[in-house]
Amino acid sequence: MRLGRILAAATLLCSLSLCSTDVAASAAIGMPAPAFVATDSNGGTVTLSALKGKTVVLEWSNDGCPFVRKQYRSGNMQSLQKAFTAQGVVWLTVISSAPGRQGYVNGAQANRLSRERNAAPSAVLLDPQGELGHIYDAKTTPHVFVIDKNGGLVYSGGVDSIDSTDPSDISKAVPYLKNALTETLANRSVTMPLTRPYGCSVKYAG
Repeated sequence: MRLGRILAAATLLCSLSLCSTDVAASAAIGMPAPAFVATDSNGGTVTLSALKGKTVVLEWSNDGCPFVRKQYRSGNMQSLQKAFTAQGVVWLTVISSAPGRQGYVNGAQANRLSRERNAAPSAVLLDPQGELGHIYDAKTTPHVFVIDKNGGLVYSGGVDSIDSTDPSDISKAVPYLKNALTETLANRSVTMPLTRPYGCSVKYAG
């Protein structure tokens, strides 16, 4: 009788989707960053597991979004990319826009865009099905994440503190991402590990 009750309870939990084995690990500060396998703009494969020992940035982008353009047309994002990749950081720009939606690009278009805006990521990851975006629950463009050399998620949020499309606000803002990377590379705890991302919604399918 007791075994019957246990099985009935388990069935109920599964019916409520509480025991699904298909749910990916969520991205939570202080926990291991969710593993992923993604395709870059040159057709290569990028895996998080292969990057262990490196600090990694995931930067969600959509060139049609004015909040992204604020960061790139000012040169701020490129400056951050160049400064931190020079220190060994692996910077992965992620494009999760679905086909037919704002910001969608194929590999050749992504490479041309990087050249045109003088961007300097380590790679551009193409995520048209939104799989990587949903694993990390990326909400906006930009939305940035920092993963430390041990594979732990240490920062999630905005590039900076001022929610605007005005490039002149960048110099006045708290540089959340820059601070998080500086602290991480110095083996210090990130002072503000979780902030509110601002920008355009990620243009997922559906």
